[in-house]
Amino acid sequence: FDMGGSAAVLGAAQSIGNLKPENVEVHFIVAACENMLSDRAMRPGDILTASNGKTIEVINTDAEGRLTLADALIYAEDLKVDKIVDLATLTGACIISLGNDYAGLWSSDDALAAQLEESAKSSGEKIWRMPLVEGYKEELKSNIADLKNVGGRAGGSITAALFLKEFVKSTPWAHIDMAGPVWDAKAGGSTGFGVRTLVDFVDSHATA
Repeated sequence: FDMGGSAAVLGAAQSIGNLKPENVEVHFIVAACENMLSDRAMRPGDILTASNGKTIEVINTDAEGRLTLADALIYAEDLKVDKIVDLATLTGACIISLGNDYAGLWSSDDALAAQLEESAKSSGEKIWRMPLVEGYKEELKSNIADLKNVGGRAGGSITAALFLKEFVKSTPWAHIDMAGPVWDAKAGGSTGFGVRTLVDFVDSHATA
């Protein structure tokens, strides 16, 4: 479940590699790391430094995926790409907001958001655009670091998206929180959600 976003990226990479769309360059980035407990594991109150120098106060050690995803976003933008799309089973709050059928979509760019919405519609996957409420950034303020890794309970999926936004400077960016539709409890397995949307999105940028 927790690696659903990475699985979607790898699935899309395989599909796009097989399709070989013309005249489009795609970078597939997976921020994989060990998540086992150890004497070197982070603890509440620790201060981490992202690869761009921003410091993060760890409030909740279960909000760990966004820490590696932050560095992946920094790395992606350093590649000077035209657009960045990230996918993650980031928050249970998104399931509370949208249920198990819909993924949440946050974006700093209306045109990119519209393209992803169209690709999701074309591929039969359900995505709902959510607001990036700038006022909610107050929840991420820290007295001892640049920001905290979580906000309060209210609007948790929004503050999680705002956290990620802090690691993208100017490149059009979109975040898909797919915690709900990544898993089919009745079938007892993963759904592969996100692969079809990503493939359609990339294919829509291809030119003959």
